[in-house]
Amino acid sequence: MNTQDVPEVLPGFENINRYFDKVNQKFSAKIKPGEYYVTRNEELIVTVLGSCVSACIRDKVNLIGGMNHFMLPITPDIAKTPISVTSQTARYGNFAMEFLINNIIRNGGERRFLEVKLFGGSRIIRQMSDIGQKNIEFIQQYVKSEALKVLAKDLGGTSPRKVVYDPISGMVRIKRLKNLHNDTIVERETTYLHNIEKTSNQGDVELFD
Repeated sequence: MNTQDVPEVLPGFENINRYFDKVNQKFSAKIKPGEYYVTRNEELIVTVLGSCVSACIRDKVNLIGGMNHFMLPITPDIAKTPISVTSQTARYGNFAMEFLINNIIRNGGERRFLEVKLFGGSRIIRQMSDIGQKNIEFIQQYVKSEALKVLAKDLGGTSPRKVVYDPISGMVRIKRLKNLHNDTIVERETTYLHNIEKTSNQGDVELFD
């Protein structure tokens, strides 16, 4: 692929890692915990979730959408400072949802046309407090209080998930991941240093139209 084939990125998302996915023959944006991404283009958004939760949201009429990836449900008020797509505040669900929805609307989406799909919230480490369940409780309450239309969800369980989202078509593919190194996922979800790549025995893919 030539560089001119790379879809134009919306302002503010220039630092999100994007690459050409040879399997799907599309460019993909890979988001880590505390990040989110919005696009109007034919590209995918990819992440791997443990106890974290991602909301996949799109405007089905104006064809713009995005995904977030948050680790903690809610945070107390903080001082108002400039916010970026990799801001520490985006790791909290209340901010992550506001950032994602506001950016979709700012770039041409309309709230009345939004549709939502929710994923993640696994309990991957039994010895740890169940952050995943707290995230699930938060996101379910959030979409209810905001009267958002939820088309699909795959929440809870004990397996991490790889999520591949096409914001234009609304299609989501979920692949459950097995035999992850526990130390790796703990480090990933607490330090945001890198994506989980140490996977094996990938489960069946589930499609969410």
